Amino acid sequence: MSVLRPPMALFSGTAHPELAAAVAQNLGIELGPLKITRFPDSEIYIKFEDSVRGTDAFVLQPTCAPIDANLLELLILLDALKRASANSISVVLPYYGYARQEKKDRPREPITAKLIANLLTTAGADRIVAMDLHADAIQGFFDIPVDHLTAIGAITDYLATKNLENTVVVSPDEGRVKKVRKIASRLHCPLAVGYKFRPSHGIAEISGLAGDVKGKTCIVYDDMISTGGSINEIIDMLIASGANPEIYVACTHAVLAGPAVERLSRPEIKELIVTDTIPISPEKRTEKTTVISVAHLFAEAIRRIWTGDSVSELFND
Repeated sequence: MSVLRPPMALFSGTAHPELAAAVAQNLGIELGPLKITRFPDSEIYIKFEDSVRGTDAFVLQPTCAPIDANLLELLILLDALKRASANSISVVLPYYGYARQEKKDRPREPITAKLIANLLTTAGADRIVAMDLHADAIQGFFDIPVDHLTAIGAITDYLATKNLENTVVVSPDEGRVKKVRKIASRLHCPLAVGYKFRPSHGIAEISGLAGDVKGKTCIVYDDMISTGGSINEIIDMLIASGANPEIYVACTHAVLAGPAVERLSRPEIKELIVTDTIPISPEKRTEKTTVISVAHLFAEAIRRIWTGDSVSELFND
């Protein structure tokens, strides 16, 4: 006996329409018609052009720069869908802005990642689909289902095609060890770990390195690269420890703010491997940059959510 499901609809905010279009293509559907404009005083106006009543609506919008504008746009999109009687509303968040503020390191600080979770839920989200959250604990900030996807498999598959020899996978800090160990396991190579601390916001220092990197080709992975400070520090440490001066750097979220492009252009970096969770403008790309699309992962997750199939099976090791 076949099960009648509500129709699926995928909508895109203005943060990353290219990724949304690729996801829709993978799903074999068209993006839902949507009008997003601004009033003369810069207030956002949103209108869904077709009826969404009874649909399972998916809204794709990374909260990347300009973070506050993209976040507010997303909240207004959710409110409009809720008021238009969508059957369910799933937020597809390729990149979760404010994720680094997931705990209080000092007195009188906010936990902004929790605030964002509250705002998304209050605005109307029934489900979150995220990728490589900066802290896994953020899933617990929501009282609605969270499907936590990862780009590690896609990045590892690409690295496997390089047929690198005598390699070691490097985590720039202890917090990334669990994810980096998965890459090392899949590539059948050892793991090294840097010991990082932050004397202030935006400043990273690597105080030591655990693991043998002498004469080896290093693959450095981090979930995001913002200003490139951590990557710069770990590469200095690897070179000082005798690593092969052809280092591969990989990340899921290429924020690439401030001096990041300059830092990542240093000659010891052989290749910078990133995904398209965040749009990467031409000025932030060099001949060393390789962009891996994660559209197929989001499309398959959306398809499984809509059909009621397991999403976690996508990432079984």
